[in-house]
Amino acid sequence: MYSLSTVSKRFLLVHILAVMATEMLLIGSVSSLNMTNSYLNHKCLVSQGKYKPGSVHEKNLEAIIHSISVGENVISGYDMMSFGEGRDLVSVILQCRGDSYGSKCRSCFSSAMAGLRRRCPRYKGGIIWFDQCLLEISSIDTVGQLNYDDSFCMSNAKNTGDDPFSFILKWDTLFDNLTTVAITEKNKNLKESTKPALYGAGEKRLGTKINMYGMVQCTDDLSVKAYEECLVHNILQFQNCWKSGKRGARVLGRSCNFRYELYPFVNAKTGPNSYLKS
Repeated sequence: MYSLSTVSKRFLLVHILAVMATEMLLIGSVSSLNMTNSYLNHKCLVSQGKYKPGSVHEKNLEAIIHSISVGENVISGYDMMSFGEGRDLVSVILQCRGDSYGSKCRSCFSSAMAGLRRRCPRYKGGIIWFDQCLLEISSIDTVGQLNYDDSFCMSNAKNTGDDPFSFILKWDTLFDNLTTVAITEKNKNLKESTKPALYGAGEKRLGTKINMYGMVQCTDDLSVKAYEECLVHNILQFQNCWKSGKRGARVLGRSCNFRYELYPFVNAKTGPNSYLKS
């Protein structure tokens, strides 16, 4: 028979092991956050109307979906296709996150397409956001155009507790640097295309033991000038969402997005540009 003290010690040991296991799971969750692909938001473009089953518009849409699904453009993390004309024009833009290309991008496209069909059934236009990609379907050719109407902000309810002025200064420094990274030409020493990636990710020391991780990105159809205009516009428009020292926030739009967290959320080892540390 066990004594009370022995039982108590064993109970305490089991409790400690359980806590340690929970902490390990949490650590594992944080380290794999860049692998998540959660649904974030969507918008049905109701003004564009709906298409009928079996219509030319539906056939054009199905043709594009098939082409993107089996095509090789997703290897680079971006694809844009349009088919048809007039009322039957279908334009699709897929932009995957800078560290999500190849099979990840293809998988995100499948999830986004299924999600948009479920949430906006038979609408000719719609936009959906996931962690790893943005998908827009439209009956209007929007390639190369800035969209300021379809943006939103998500933020953490908790604050960092740091001095607001110091927080904003470090945030501003990080995002200025990321913007520079995003518009830096790729493959400078190669004869291939040197178009900037319009994507940058990195981190900056926020405190003695805390880092701030950030990311900026625009869709690949935009110019460098349009990228800068879009990012500045969203930073100013949604400053009340992120400026008060939130522990994390993201602004997502059709044309550009930015995000920061106090934990890593992108894969530092992949992406078209260097991962910035400061």
